Amino acid sequence: MTTYNTLQHAEFHDFYQLHNNWLYSWLSRKLGSRFDAADLAQDTFTSIWSSTTRFSISDIREPRAYLTTVAQRILINFQKHQSLERAYLEALSHLPEAATLSTEERAILLETLQQIDTMLDGLDAKVRQAFLLSQMEGLGYAEIAVQLKVSERTIKRYMAEALTQCLLCMD
Repeated sequence: MTTYNTLQHAEFHDFYQLHNNWLYSWLSRKLGSRFDAADLAQDTFTSIWSSTTRFSISDIREPRAYLTTVAQRILINFQKHQSLERAYLEALSHLPEAATLSTEERAILLETLQQIDTMLDGLDAKVRQAFLLSQMEGLGYAEIAVQLKVSERTIKRYMAEALTQCLLCMD
């Protein structure tokens, strides 16, 4: 077992050394930020390292294609979180000064929003929208049905699906 782990570490080290600069450059061009590119490159290699229990680095036939696929998934999550944070900060800017939150409260709220976003990830856009209109805007099913141009029965089905997804994510 120790020989396998040593071999696995050596293979991964070589893989990292061969491809890290290329991945960093690719991400830098995509993001326009060296700092974010460095973070996402590390996240990509960390993700690959954690996957090597299911396969060996030597099994990868097209390393750059594989790195691009893994990095794109991480990039999409990163961009979703950035978008969510921008929307949150925009909403905060419209609050009266007395209603502003402390830095700690902002961090907790942002983390909660990211957890909700993760829970709703994978749901159809209309299901997600119906859930958010209900929970965030306080709209009733009839109002949501009108806004989404579907029946109230469809909204009930959407809400059941979204709540089930939330419950599954909490377990």
